[in-house]
Amino acid sequence: MDSANQSPSQPDRPPLSSRERRVLGVLVEKQKTTPEYYPMTINAIVTACNQKSNRDPVTNFDADDAEEILQGLRKKGATTQVEGSGRTVKWKHDLYEWLGLKHKPNEMAILAELMLRGAQTEGDLRARASRMMNPVPDMAGLQAVLEDLIARGLVVQLSPPGTRRGVVVMHALGKPEELERARQIQANAPVDNIDDAPPPRASSARPETGASAGGGWAAEAASLRAEIETLKNAVNTLTEEVRELKAALGA
Repeated sequence: MDSANQSPSQPDRPPLSSRERRVLGVLVEKQKTTPEYYPMTINAIVTACNQKSNRDPVTNFDADDAEEILQGLRKKGATTQVEGSGRTVKWKHDLYEWLGLKHKPNEMAILAELMLRGAQTEGDLRARASRMMNPVPDMAGLQAVLEDLIARGLVVQLSPPGTRRGVVVMHALGKPEELERARQIQANAPVDNIDDAPPPRASSARPETGASAGGGWAAEAASLRAEIETLKNAVNTLTEEVRELKAALGA
């Protein structure tokens, strides 16, 4: 992905603030992980934005913050207000059209994860986004998705050319100065993961044992953590829906 380090021409769209990215990331996440609770109410959006796990940084929005952010995104064409059951106002994102990613659910999942947690390595990104993606069996599959996003000017690679392991990527949805700041931070990071040596030869097929099996256990643990996070999100959303229903019934 050396060519990914080059900056493509940016699409003609307004940049998104960190607050806007958090709300959009939440809307995409809930659409993919708990579609029965999507579109979302203001209160559900606040709860999801402020959850302390799987978020970086942690936020402390209130209903007024969320309303202001959603209205700003609506003016940009990135969200739509809809009427749910019982005349409850709900919100949905329009990112598939706004970003030109129609029929590209894996690309949208990757962007959502980057909006929720910021710059991260390809390995971390694959583990975290797996809960929102169609199956991506290996890093080559993830890198193919990233290459598409990079070509569209939606993602950039921050690691120096020649980096083989721990490649760091970031969304390109913010202001140019924000991206440049991230580049500077990454430029000052240790670069001992650059490896110009040829890849090792494939060994004869045999069951993995010891340290060589560690990657498999790590991937399985990451998958389990993602499933637990999805369940926690569903419980949080359901709790919010019950609270709103009780309020509507005067309970």
